[in-house]
Amino acid sequence: MTEAEARTLLRDIIAGIAPEADFAGLADDEDMREALDLDSIDFTNLIIGLHARTGLDIPEADYHRLFTLAGAAGYLSDRAPGPSPA
Repeated sequence: MTEAEARTLLRDIIAGIAPEADFAGLADDEDMREALDLDSIDFTNLIIGLHARTGLDIPEADYHRLFTLAGAAGYLSDRAPGPSPA
């Protein structure tokens, strides 16, 4: 998964969890939980959504890496499976 694909995936999942979330002013290094007003249930739903869409198990010890858009996109691009070769 590329970082661009990861960013799109994150935005899609968060839009389903918090449709009022405004990504326009979100900086790469800004804590998404605060900036998008995501509570702990919303963040848990993000983790569940990422697992459902990627099959990736995300250990609780790694949650802090998903707090920012840049961190989450980098984490996913490093760990999530890419497209299967033809």
